[in-house]
Amino acid sequence: MFSSTAPHHTAPSLAVLGAALLLAACAPMGARYSQETLPAAVKVPDGHQVAMQTVGVGKIAYECKAKKDMTGHEWAFVGPDAALNDRSGMQVGTYVGPPATWASLDGSKVTATQVAVAPAGAGNIPYQLVKANPATGSGAMQGVSYIQRVATRGGVAPASPCGMESIGARQWVPYQADYIFWKAA
Repeated sequence: MFSSTAPHHTAPSLAVLGAALLLAACAPMGARYSQETLPAAVKVPDGHQVAMQTVGVGKIAYECKAKKDMTGHEWAFVGPDAALNDRSGMQVGTYVGPPATWASLDGSKVTATQVAVAPAGAGNIPYQLVKANPATGSGAMQGVSYIQRVATRGGVAPASPCGMESIGARQWVPYQADYIFWKAA
């Protein structure tokens, strides 16, 4: 006689398949990252490859200051304070400033000089491309040549008033962005 119930190995096989898919989703995504949809200004030049992908989750400080041309006041960018997480959500580093510094938990860190920015949609800080300075410490940041900020959400200057009565006031604005680290191929 034939049994109409599923074999006992079906449930464990599905569990193994599910675990494999989950691990694949959390694996480093260097091979799957594409610059195709990015504005040309923030694309990394040929001859580089993705070394690491992180998601920065944190906040950006703004300070109410007089405009440089002295025609009023504005919320001026002060600097970020964010955790850098891998694609599975585990913290692998930090991003703070000034100066803008990306640091791995292994002790290596890098600063960089802005090359270009491009609009990222209303309410979002712009995409950004920076050229890395030589890293300090040995580890993940060693050899990083460029860093891209993409997939930005939030982080723009506060909408609240900034005037004489609020000079020197600081506000923190939440944001999130992907930071893609590139090394020479």
